[in-house]
Amino acid sequence: MSLAAYLRPPDLTRRTLRVWQRNWKVFVRTFKVNFLPPLLEPILYLLSLGYGLGLFVSNINGVPYPQYIAPALLAISIMNASFFETTYSSYVRMYFQKTFDAIIATPLSIEEVITGEILWGATRSLINASIMLPVLVLFRVVDLPISLLILPFALLAGFLFASLGMCFTALTPSIETLNLPAFLFITPMFLFSGTFFPLSILPGPLQVIAYAILPLTHAVLVCRMITLSQITPQILISLAWIAAVGAVAFVLAVNLMKKRLIV
Repeated sequence: MSLAAYLRPPDLTRRTLRVWQRNWKVFVRTFKVNFLPPLLEPILYLLSLGYGLGLFVSNINGVPYPQYIAPALLAISIMNASFFETTYSSYVRMYFQKTFDAIIATPLSIEEVITGEILWGATRSLINASIMLPVLVLFRVVDLPISLLILPFALLAGFLFASLGMCFTALTPSIETLNLPAFLFITPMFLFSGTFFPLSILPGPLQVIAYAILPLTHAVLVCRMITLSQITPQILISLAWIAAVGAVAFVLAVNLMKKRLIV
Protein backbone atom coordinates (compact mmCIF):
# COMPACT_ATOMS: atom_id res chain seq x y z
CA MET A 1 0.00 0.00 0.00
CA SER A 2 1.16 3.51 -0.81
CA LEU A 3 1.33 6.28 1.77
CA ALA A 4 -1.81 7.82 0.26
CA ALA A 5 -3.65 4.53 0.80
CA TYR A 6 -2.73 4.50 4.49
CA LEU A 7 -4.10 8.04 4.85
CA ARG A 8 -7.34 7.43 2.94
CA PRO A 9 -10.38 8.34 5.12
CA PRO A 10 -12.60 5.33 5.86
CA ASP A 11 -16.03 4.94 4.28
CA LEU A 12 -18.42 4.70 7.23
CA THR A 13 -22.17 4.38 7.80
CA ARG A 14 -24.42 4.35 10.86
CA ARG A 15 -23.90 0.58 11.02
CA THR A 16 -20.62 1.38 12.78
CA LEU A 17 -22.59 1.96 15.98
CA ARG A 18 -23.68 -1.70 15.94
CA VAL A 19 -20.13 -2.71 16.81
CA TRP A 20 -20.12 -0.22 19.67
CA GLN A 21 -23.51 -1.54 20.80
CA ARG A 22 -22.27 -5.13 20.83
CA ASN A 23 -19.30 -4.23 23.03
CA TRP A 24 -21.51 -2.18 25.34
CA LYS A 25 -23.83 -5.13 25.93
CA VAL A 26 -20.91 -7.39 26.79
CA PHE A 27 -19.51 -4.73 29.12
CA VAL A 28 -22.81 -4.34 30.98
CA ARG A 29 -22.92 -8.07 31.68
CA THR A 30 -19.56 -7.87 33.45
CA PHE A 31 -19.99 -4.37 34.87
CA LYS A 32 -19.18 -5.30 38.45
CA VAL A 33 -15.76 -6.60 37.45
CA ASN A 34 -15.07 -3.58 35.24
CA PHE A 35 -16.30 -1.15 37.90
CA LEU A 36 -13.75 -2.01 40.60
CA PRO A 37 -10.40 -1.03 38.98
CA PRO A 38 -11.26 2.62 38.18
CA LEU A 39 -12.93 2.91 41.59
CA LEU A 40 -10.02 1.55 43.63
CA GLU A 41 -7.16 2.96 41.53
CA PRO A 42 -7.45 6.61 42.63
CA ILE A 43 -7.96 5.58 46.26
CA LEU A 44 -4.80 3.44 46.31
CA TYR A 45 -2.66 5.99 44.47
CA LEU A 46 -3.86 8.92 46.56
CA LEU A 47 -3.31 7.08 49.83
CA SER A 48 0.12 5.69 48.90
CA LEU A 49 1.58 8.54 46.84
CA GLY A 50 -0.60 11.58 47.47
CA TYR A 51 -0.82 11.30 51.23
CA GLY A 52 2.14 8.96 51.80
CA LEU A 53 4.90 10.36 49.60
CA GLY A 54 3.10 13.71 49.83
CA LEU A 55 4.28 14.05 53.43
CA PHE A 56 7.82 14.47 52.08
CA VAL A 57 7.01 16.36 48.86
CA SER A 58 4.63 18.84 50.49
CA ASN A 59 3.64 20.81 47.37
CA ILE A 60 4.70 21.44 43.77
CA ASN A 61 4.44 24.98 42.41
CA GLY A 62 2.19 25.84 45.33
CA VAL A 63 -0.17 22.90 44.70
CA PRO A 64 -0.49 20.26 47.45
CA TYR A 65 0.89 16.97 46.18
CA PRO A 66 -2.42 15.02 46.36
CA GLN A 67 -4.03 17.70 44.18
CA TYR A 68 -1.03 17.68 41.86
CA ILE A 69 -1.23 13.96 41.06
CA ALA A 70 -5.06 13.68 41.03
CA PRO A 71 -5.47 14.97 37.43
CA ALA A 72 -2.57 12.77 36.33
CA LEU A 73 -4.41 9.76 37.73
CA LEU A 74 -7.41 10.71 35.61
CA ALA A 75 -5.24 11.06 32.50
CA ILE A 76 -3.52 7.72 33.14
CA SER A 77 -6.86 5.98 33.57
CA ILE A 78 -8.13 7.53 30.32
CA MET A 79 -5.02 6.28 28.54
CA ASN A 80 -5.07 2.75 29.97
CA ALA A 81 -8.78 2.17 29.46
CA SER A 82 -8.78 2.97 25.74
CA PHE A 83 -5.29 1.72 24.84
CA PHE A 84 -5.67 -1.72 26.41
CA GLU A 85 -9.21 -2.05 25.09
CA THR A 86 -7.99 -1.77 21.49
CA THR A 87 -4.87 -3.86 22.00
CA TYR A 88 -5.37 -6.94 24.14
CA SER A 89 -9.19 -6.92 24.12
CA SER A 90 -9.49 -6.21 20.40
CA TYR A 91 -6.83 -8.83 19.62
CA VAL A 92 -8.81 -11.43 21.59
CA ARG A 93 -12.01 -10.52 19.75
CA MET A 94 -10.17 -10.61 16.43
CA TYR A 95 -8.35 -13.97 16.67
CA PHE A 96 -9.50 -15.98 19.67
CA GLN A 97 -13.21 -15.22 19.85
CA LYS A 98 -13.53 -14.72 16.05
CA THR A 99 -15.87 -11.81 16.74
CA PHE A 100 -14.52 -9.78 13.84
CA ASP A 101 -15.15 -12.66 11.41
CA ALA A 102 -18.73 -12.96 12.59
CA ILE A 103 -19.41 -9.23 12.27
CA ILE A 104 -17.77 -8.91 8.86
CA ALA A 105 -20.04 -11.74 7.64
CA THR A 106 -22.90 -9.23 8.04
CA PRO A 107 -23.32 -6.10 5.86
CA LEU A 108 -20.78 -4.26 8.04
CA SER A 109 -17.39 -3.52 6.47
CA ILE A 110 -13.95 -3.96 8.02
CA GLU A 111 -13.63 -0.18 8.27
CA GLU A 112 -16.86 0.01 10.28
CA VAL A 113 -15.78 -2.81 12.60
CA ILE A 114 -12.45 -1.15 13.39
CA THR A 115 -14.04 2.27 13.82
CA GLY A 116 -16.62 0.76 16.18
CA GLU A 117 -13.81 -0.80 18.22
CA ILE A 118 -12.01 2.55 18.47
CA LEU A 119 -15.22 4.36 19.48
CA TRP A 120 -15.78 1.73 22.15
CA GLY A 121 -12.22 2.28 23.40
CA ALA A 122 -12.96 6.00 23.73
CA THR A 123 -16.16 5.14 25.58
CA ARG A 124 -14.20 3.01 28.05
CA SER A 125 -12.11 6.09 28.83
CA LEU A 126 -15.29 8.07 29.49
CA ILE A 127 -16.62 5.33 31.77
CA ASN A 128 -13.39 5.17 33.77
CA ALA A 129 -13.25 8.95 34.13
CA SER A 130 -16.91 9.00 35.22
CA ILE A 131 -16.16 6.46 37.95
CA MET A 132 -12.92 8.08 39.12
CA LEU A 133 -14.10 11.69 39.21
CA PRO A 134 -16.57 11.27 42.13
CA VAL A 135 -13.83 9.54 44.14
CA LEU A 136 -11.48 12.48 43.58
CA VAL A 137 -14.31 14.85 44.52
CA LEU A 138 -14.76 13.01 47.81
CA PHE A 139 -11.03 13.41 48.50
CA ARG A 140 -11.43 17.13 47.68
CA VAL A 141 -8.49 17.13 45.26
CA VAL A 142 -10.39 18.51 42.23
CA ASP A 143 -12.45 21.66 41.72
CA LEU A 144 -16.14 21.64 40.86
CA PRO A 145 -18.03 22.27 38.65
CA ILE A 146 -15.22 22.87 36.16
CA SER A 147 -13.86 19.33 36.63
CA LEU A 148 -16.96 17.99 34.86
CA LEU A 149 -15.27 19.12 31.63
CA ILE A 150 -13.00 16.10 32.10
CA LEU A 151 -15.83 13.89 30.83
CA PRO A 152 -16.04 15.22 27.25
CA PHE A 153 -12.25 15.50 27.24
CA ALA A 154 -12.03 11.80 28.18
CA LEU A 155 -13.78 10.95 24.91
CA LEU A 156 -11.35 13.04 22.86
CA ALA A 157 -8.22 11.73 24.57
CA GLY A 158 -9.65 8.21 24.67
CA PHE A 159 -10.19 8.34 20.91
CA LEU A 160 -6.51 9.20 20.46
CA PHE A 161 -5.21 6.40 22.70
CA ALA A 162 -7.69 3.90 21.25
CA SER A 163 -6.50 4.73 17.73
CA LEU A 164 -2.86 4.37 18.76
CA GLY A 165 -3.65 1.05 20.42
CA MET A 166 -5.33 -0.22 17.25
CA CYS A 167 -2.26 0.76 15.22
CA PHE A 168 -0.14 -1.46 17.46
CA THR A 169 -2.69 -4.27 17.20
CA ALA A 170 -2.48 -4.07 13.42
CA LEU A 171 1.31 -4.35 13.46
CA THR A 172 1.95 -6.96 16.16
CA PRO A 173 2.28 -10.59 14.99
CA SER A 174 0.98 -12.15 18.21
CA ILE A 175 -0.77 -11.20 21.43
CA GLU A 176 2.47 -11.72 23.37
CA THR A 177 4.13 -9.04 21.22
CA LEU A 178 1.65 -6.49 22.56
CA ASN A 179 3.75 -6.50 25.72
CA LEU A 180 6.33 -4.44 23.81
CA PRO A 181 4.22 -1.29 23.22
CA ALA A 182 2.82 -1.68 26.73
CA PHE A 183 6.33 -1.66 28.18
CA LEU A 184 8.16 0.61 25.72
CA PHE A 185 5.40 3.14 25.04
CA ILE A 186 2.87 3.17 27.89
CA THR A 187 5.32 2.76 30.79
CA PRO A 188 7.63 5.65 29.75
CA MET A 189 4.58 7.90 29.38
CA PHE A 190 3.35 6.82 32.79
CA LEU A 191 6.64 7.98 34.29
CA PHE A 192 7.81 10.91 32.16
CA SER A 193 4.71 12.86 31.10
CA GLY A 194 4.50 15.24 34.05
CA THR A 195 2.44 12.76 36.02
CA PHE A 196 4.19 12.57 39.40
CA PHE A 197 6.72 15.39 39.02
CA PRO A 198 6.93 18.49 36.80
CA LEU A 199 8.60 18.13 33.41
CA SER A 200 10.65 21.24 34.12
CA ILE A 201 13.09 19.22 36.25
CA LEU A 202 13.99 17.01 33.27
CA PRO A 203 16.84 17.85 30.84
CA GLY A 204 15.80 20.05 27.93
CA PRO A 205 15.89 17.31 25.24
CA LEU A 206 13.65 15.04 27.33
CA GLN A 207 11.18 17.89 27.79
CA VAL A 208 11.03 18.37 24.01
CA ILE A 209 10.43 14.64 23.49
CA ALA A 210 7.70 14.62 26.13
CA TYR A 211 5.82 17.54 24.55
CA ALA A 212 6.36 16.50 20.93
CA ILE A 213 5.91 12.73 21.08
CA LEU A 214 4.18 11.56 24.28
CA PRO A 215 0.37 11.98 24.09
CA LEU A 216 -0.05 11.54 27.83
CA THR A 217 1.89 14.78 28.40
CA HIS A 218 -0.87 16.78 26.75
CA ALA A 219 -3.61 14.74 28.44
CA VAL A 220 -2.08 15.43 31.85
CA LEU A 221 -1.71 19.14 31.06
CA VAL A 222 -5.38 19.45 30.08
CA CYS A 223 -6.61 17.43 33.06
CA ARG A 224 -4.47 19.46 35.46
CA MET A 225 -5.62 22.80 34.06
CA ILE A 226 -9.27 21.76 34.31
CA THR A 227 -9.26 20.11 37.73
CA LEU A 228 -7.17 22.88 39.33
CA SER A 229 -9.09 25.72 37.64
CA GLN A 230 -5.83 27.00 36.15
CA ILE A 231 -6.75 27.20 32.48
CA THR A 232 -4.26 29.03 30.25
CA PRO A 233 -3.91 29.37 26.46
CA GLN A 234 -1.65 26.29 26.60
CA ILE A 235 -4.80 24.19 26.83
CA LEU A 236 -5.72 25.12 23.25
CA ILE A 237 -2.35 23.90 21.99
CA SER A 238 -2.69 20.61 23.84
CA LEU A 239 -6.28 20.08 22.68
CA ALA A 240 -5.30 20.82 19.08
CA TRP A 241 -2.35 18.41 19.36
CA ILE A 242 -4.57 15.64 20.72
CA ALA A 243 -7.25 16.21 18.06
CA ALA A 244 -4.78 16.34 15.16
CA VAL A 245 -2.72 13.31 16.20
CA GLY A 246 -5.91 11.43 17.06
CA ALA A 247 -7.33 12.03 13.57
CA VAL A 248 -4.14 10.83 11.87
CA ALA A 249 -3.83 7.81 14.18
CA PHE A 250 -7.47 6.89 13.51
CA VAL A 251 -7.06 6.87 9.74
CA LEU A 252 -3.81 4.93 10.00
CA ALA A 253 -5.37 2.41 12.40
CA VAL A 254 -8.32 1.68 10.11
CA ASN A 255 -6.16 1.25 7.01
CA LEU A 256 -3.48 -0.80 8.78
CA MET A 257 -6.12 -3.14 10.20
CA LYS A 258 -7.84 -3.33 6.84
CA LYS A 259 -4.59 -4.41 5.21
CA ARG A 260 -3.94 -7.00 7.96
CA LEU A 261 -7.40 -8.55 7.85
CA ILE A 262 -7.70 -8.63 4.07
CA VAL A 263 -4.27 -10.27 3.70
